[in-house]
Amino acid sequence: MRFQSARRALLRAAWPALAAMLPWAAQAQSAADFPTRPLRMVVPFGPGTSTDTVARVVAEAMGRQLGQTVVVENRAGSGGVIGTEAVARAQADGYTLVMGTVGTHAINPALYRKLPYDAARDFAPLGFVGQTPTLLVVAAGSPFQSLQDLRAASARAPGISFASAGNGTSGHLAGDLLRRALGGQMVHVPYKDGAVGLSDVMAGQVQFMFYHPAAVLPQIKAGKLRALGVSSARPSQAAPDVPTLQAQTGQPFDLVAWFMVYAPAATPAPVLARLREATRSALAAPETQARLTTQGLEGINTHGDELAAFGVRESGQWGELVRQSGAQVD
Repeated sequence: MRFQSARRALLRAAWPALAAMLPWAAQAQSAADFPTRPLRMVVPFGPGTSTDTVARVVAEAMGRQLGQTVVVENRAGSGGVIGTEAVARAQADGYTLVMGTVGTHAINPALYRKLPYDAARDFAPLGFVGQTPTLLVVAAGSPFQSLQDLRAASARAPGISFASAGNGTSGHLAGDLLRRALGGQMVHVPYKDGAVGLSDVMAGQVQFMFYHPAAVLPQIKAGKLRALGVSSARPSQAAPDVPTLQAQTGQPFDLVAWFMVYAPAATPAPVLARLREATRSALAAPETQARLTTQGLEGINTHGDELAAFGVRESGQWGELVRQSGAQVD
């Protein structure tokens, strides 16, 4: 009897610790089984956009690593805010991811007065997909043969105009930085659809535009566009013959768009570890690298804690550009 009483007392004393361990045991079991069903990768922009194309390449590659389909879901609107917020508020079980961009995670925090998510606090980075500079392009029939021609034209009233995919986008901010570097007059013409803006540049209705290599290189090869510069500090791998704007202006000019896969920040650590390993393996696959290269993406060796530090640096740089441009969205 004394032995049974002692055993009951021991169990009562140990129960709080055992109870505290149960969630961890369940979590470990769920992580070991993860994933048991298809995952969802939210693209906060429309079908056919650069983000959508990149996401479909990555989702397919991650699916092979995880043994489950990764379904791409487009949830466009408000410069990527709608889809990104949806993932921030989603159940943090590892089954809902987002293809984040320089816009959703570095520009929007400074651009929107009331952003419904915290880019640093609400997300856990899984893997850096790649970065891409933009090319400054003019119509093939444009009188502007060089950056110096643009400088001279911008010095004359009423100046020149440039297109972008919207206020506060990387193309807008690159154009505004160029305006300040050249010291002239330029009028920003925002479009809801960047492809429409590019068409207007080719038609000569707008003088120039900063746009991704994957979209403009075919038009350059077809003789419809001409590239005058690249927005990164070093030449683009996709267009190595195009001179950098930093070299041409003699001023700091190093702007690149980028893509990163994120999960909700509260996702259990074992599940995050599984997702990060799957993302790393998916992105390292030669087939994936080849497909991303055709989109003009360039990889950088950034992993683990470096991903969060990269996000902080980018938010600071792009946030300052937003403030200098005066762009603001309510």
